[in-house]
Amino acid sequence: MDDLVTTGYQDDAGPGGPTPASAHPPREALVPPPRDSTGVPVLADAVAGGAAVGSAPPRPGAESARRARVVFAVVCAAVFMSNLDLFVVNVAFPDIHRDLGGGLSTLSWILNAYAIVFAALLVPAGRLADRYGHRAGFLLGTGLFTAASAACAASTGLAMLIAGRALQASGAAVLLPTSLALLLDATPPARRAGAVRGWAAVGGLAAALGPVVGGLLVEASWRWVFLINVPVGIATLVIGVRVLPRPRSADPGRLPDVVGVLTLTGGIGLLALGLVESSSWGWTSGGVIGGLAGAVVLLTAFVARSARHPAPVVELAVLRAPGFGPAVVALLLFTVSFAAMLLSVVQYADAAWGWSALRIGLAITPGPAMVPPVALLLAGRAVARFGLGRVAGTGGVLFAAGVGWWALRMDLHSSYASSLLPGMLLTGIGVGLVLPTLTAGASTVLPPDRFATGSAVVNMSRQIASVLGVAILVAVVGTPARDSLVRSFHHGWWFICATAFAAGLAAFVGLRRRGAPSGR
Repeated sequence: MDDLVTTGYQDDAGPGGPTPASAHPPREALVPPPRDSTGVPVLADAVAGGAAVGSAPPRPGAESARRARVVFAVVCAAVFMSNLDLFVVNVAFPDIHRDLGGGLSTLSWILNAYAIVFAALLVPAGRLADRYGHRAGFLLGTGLFTAASAACAASTGLAMLIAGRALQASGAAVLLPTSLALLLDATPPARRAGAVRGWAAVGGLAAALGPVVGGLLVEASWRWVFLINVPVGIATLVIGVRVLPRPRSADPGRLPDVVGVLTLTGGIGLLALGLVESSSWGWTSGGVIGGLAGAVVLLTAFVARSARHPAPVVELAVLRAPGFGPAVVALLLFTVSFAAMLLSVVQYADAAWGWSALRIGLAITPGPAMVPPVALLLAGRAVARFGLGRVAGTGGVLFAAGVGWWALRMDLHSSYASSLLPGMLLTGIGVGLVLPTLTAGASTVLPPDRFATGSAVVNMSRQIASVLGVAILVAVVGTPARDSLVRSFHHGWWFICATAFAAGLAAFVGLRRRGAPSGR
């Protein structure tokens, strides 16, 4: 019964919860049980649930675990779909260019529009979902993402495709935080950390399959990288409507600060714009400096307004939850290195070795493929024994070691097995220890009515960090000539190595006193 209460489900006693023992009438006043056609008494549980006569009712804990597994399957299907989309679109760039035309600066907005809108809307969408319902938000986000994917596939020009990508980002901004919130709603507290690790591992699986799936889909048509989302999205919606939980309604409180929503959205949007355009406009250009300066002004105003408004978009108390801030800082640093690492491998294999997109995807796969088994089989046990800080810190060091291996061993003539593969395996193990551990550490300390908001803050920081990592890598590596190619990428890899080590250090120091967040 405790598990049912903690997951937001009502028991069979009705909306008021279990009836107190003192409220039961005396035994002699009870109405006789109903009988079947043969005169045999029928148990109440059998009448209500169709159970066999005399069978024991299901244990509440088992029923709660079953519900959590169903919710996990549904939300992770949508999360896998949205994460896979991030990795398959890049592969389709050459074919999109040949079909729809446009220069590199215009084509880049296929990615930039998604990154800016996604980052800007995450927190407002999560906060509104906490107020109006995680289930409704998840279904809305999934539906919008699915419809936008169909629109992208039907695009007849770059403008239509870019607009479709912006709509996709809007759907993903609602879908992602509410998916984790629904999972936390449906999972007993003692099992939440493991559920979050599984949720995070889905992203690793999507990263592992993305380049390969993208390469295969593009062989048919670039439009299939978007069409593949449609059946998955429709199936998620059909099943989700039937099985996703409807938590007890509670007083939603006041509408979140509308001015704060606009200020935060504008500030994050300007920050993302300045970062994504830094490589093409230049760091010292008026557009980039103006965008970053505007972001600082708006975000400072947002923090000041949140501190005094009675219904802020993000309560500062949420950011001060034990361990939340250090986990987010470590995640931000690690995601900078992670995003830069992925881009560096793709760019190096293309520029130095001349590999095809499909071959690059297959070469990268062993790294992300390490994430699910490490996250699900190793990380939980390690956190229970050594604590969050040590596990995440070790993962950061292993990731740094893998990238450092490339800086020491990669050249124009090095073999895949002795140079790229060992680094991919080490980085994969590092990701499996860091991302699920820190995501669980940040998410499980939040109150249930702020699950989506906190998850959105975590994902927003990761999105901004991804854009920042790519921008810095492009600035460090540049567009080198053939004779300076290896040296330029070595500089980029040392930057990634240092950032990953800093993330590990931040996790070790900031979370050194925290053990397992909520069970294993």
